[in-house]
Amino acid sequence: MIEFNEVSFSYAGAERPALRDVDLSIGEGELCLVTGRTGVGKSTLLGAVNGLVPRFTGGHLRGRVTVDGQDTALYPPQEFAHLVGVVGQDPLAGFVTDTVEEELAYGMEQLRLRPEVMRKRVEETLDLLGIAELRRRALRTLSGGQQQRVAIGSVLTTHPRVLVLDEPTSALDPTAAEEVLASIIRLVHDLGTTVLVAEHRVERVLQYADRLLHLTGDGRVRDGAPAELMADSDVAPPVVRLGRLAGWQPLPLSVRDARRRSAALRDRLAGRQPAAPGTVLGDTALSAEKVTVSYGQHLAVRAVSLELRKGEVTALMGRNGSGKSSLLWALQGSGPRRSGSVDVAGTDPRKVSAREARALVGLVPQTASDLLYLETVDAECAQSDAESAAAPGTCRALLDSLAPGIPGKHHPRDLSEGQKLALVLAVQLAAAPGVVLLDEPTRGLDYHAKERFTEVVRDLAAHGRAVVVATHDVEFVAGAADRVVVMAEGEIVADGPTADVVVASPAFAPQVAKVLAPQPWLTVEQITRALDAEEIPA
Repeated sequence: MIEFNEVSFSYAGAERPALRDVDLSIGEGELCLVTGRTGVGKSTLLGAVNGLVPRFTGGHLRGRVTVDGQDTALYPPQEFAHLVGVVGQDPLAGFVTDTVEEELAYGMEQLRLRPEVMRKRVEETLDLLGIAELRRRALRTLSGGQQQRVAIGSVLTTHPRVLVLDEPTSALDPTAAEEVLASIIRLVHDLGTTVLVAEHRVERVLQYADRLLHLTGDGRVRDGAPAELMADSDVAPPVVRLGRLAGWQPLPLSVRDARRRSAALRDRLAGRQPAAPGTVLGDTALSAEKVTVSYGQHLAVRAVSLELRKGEVTALMGRNGSGKSSLLWALQGSGPRRSGSVDVAGTDPRKVSAREARALVGLVPQTASDLLYLETVDAECAQSDAESAAAPGTCRALLDSLAPGIPGKHHPRDLSEGQKLALVLAVQLAAAPGVVLLDEPTRGLDYHAKERFTEVVRDLAAHGRAVVVATHDVEFVAGAADRVVVMAEGEIVADGPTADVVVASPAFAPQVAKVLAPQPWLTVEQITRALDAEEIPA
């Protein structure tokens, strides 16, 4: 179905090729998982499937790419619309209509399908993805996860023979991600659809993949069975790293496989507890009382009361559309708040100027690049210093501490996702806020980048800040958060220490917790430290 023959690709001005001598033959009905570190060329590989690379990216492509026998060099991307459906990393950027129903129908209209066929497929897709109640909603009013499901649905309605998905579950809560993946797997098994999916949250997709395409960072693509390549992959989910640590062969690719092999490990860990994190909590940094947020008739946050303490990292979790982002914006003061109060050091951020509010509460939004609008990194840093009344060089020093080596002359939108996140965080921290709010900060980050970001978050808390992270990333929460607050339908339904909340939840438990439950372990690092302590002589 898809053929890459000696394909190499280089972006204009790049020092080395993004793809080098790639040979692939992907058959009908295969699900291929594309993995690799941030910035190694996964999106480039996916874009080459229908000719978006190089036609819309520039650069030079050598070799031949064909889909169902059609050469991408001979036909423009629109000629592949009936063959290849593409969902990019930013759903909102790909929308062309105003409402959910219109967006689902748009692709079929371009293919001139009959109205009765279009109506039937729209209804099927609404039910398949669990978004029937959103059919008349304006796209701009949806949460990030809801937008992602609509973007996937808009592609599914055209019934393409090939699906190309770039980070399709990055904005979805665990349950919604499972539902979307189940729908995709059904297309593979029942209709023979070929699927290429790039995903940093490898733990969500690995067990379903027929093949693994791993980009090594030097332009090459390793191609093989998932279990084989995971043996030495530098991008491995917790269940695989746990298997390596325990010496399990073959390596488990799913929680079920790992649990079957875990008896001996559980016996070794029986009666032991993970080391205490050593978090030192300070005074109250923010107090919110009965905060309510509404959009027209839709009530997003319902009389929520919340207290944040200095030195504490709080994870805010919940289904897509549960009110997490709305609550963060209300706490920061920039978002709508119908009623309720917020107190930060005796001040309500909503009642002061934007500059004063930033000095109280810093917010990094779901799409960090929304706050980047100047031409260079240096310009962004200088503007941040000026707006924050900080000493010149403050933002740049913060950036270097978060992500060293980013050239000041680079355009902010040319940075990797991790570098953009670091830049926006530095911009916010220049105002020295006592409370830092982060909305889905790990989207687009590989496991290594998330480990570094965990250190950044813990360091912010160690310096006396209250940190809130709204996220669906259960593995990040397991390693970074002291406390978990769960929202549902605009209300807080659970609030407590991380281990107490996530171990008891089938939806929000990390892989290690699922494998070793009911024992209290959350991360591979905790187990590594426990086993290392075993070997230290008394």
